[in-house]
Amino acid sequence: MKRREFTLAAAAAALPGLMSLPAHAQSGKGYIELSPRAPVDAPAGQIEVVEFFSYGCPHCMHFEPIMDAWVKTLPKDVAFRRVHVGFQSNFAPLQKIFYTLEAMGKVDAAMQDKVFKALQTDRINLTKPEVLFPWAAKQGLDQAKFESTYNSFGVATQLRKAVQLQDAYKVEGTPALGIAGRYYTDGSMANGFEPMIKLANQLIEQVRKGA
Repeated sequence: MKRREFTLAAAAAALPGLMSLPAHAQSGKGYIELSPRAPVDAPAGQIEVVEFFSYGCPHCMHFEPIMDAWVKTLPKDVAFRRVHVGFQSNFAPLQKIFYTLEAMGKVDAAMQDKVFKALQTDRINLTKPEVLFPWAAKQGLDQAKFESTYNSFGVATQLRKAVQLQDAYKVEGTPALGIAGRYYTDGSMANGFEPMIKLANQLIEQVRKGA
């Protein structure tokens, strides 16, 4: 099923934000080369790596420890960042959680794990502000600051940018990786999480060599 065909009703069993979606037609290489290229935010001389994910995606939750371990090994010339996808409007509440945490400087392995587990293991409906804001306070966050940031223009802007970037990369499933605005791969295309990481390392090296 294509990403735009998903509805809130179809997502109900897995929570809003959804799970892995079918990816691009197989290229035979495990990745596609983008044309035109996607925009990058990394400084000159840095190779940007983007992880596309959703808090509502079970595969993303399972991939998170692998991703965290890999990020710690990335060379200094690699700039890593996460983008929470927004395939449909019902993804927005989960996107807003991520970009609120990011704006507050609270995106780390521990907090990512808390959000994933709250949604997917404890089945806490963090898409409802009346549930989310007290939950954030219980995690040691400043509730007033969290709420104001969640409802801010800055976070709304990040949601729009996320959609623009996922469209530029032609993202069809999560988790997925974008490399330097040039390459896209995901677990389906690469046939697994570990192969996807291995492939990403190869693509980073290609970019580094100017290939």
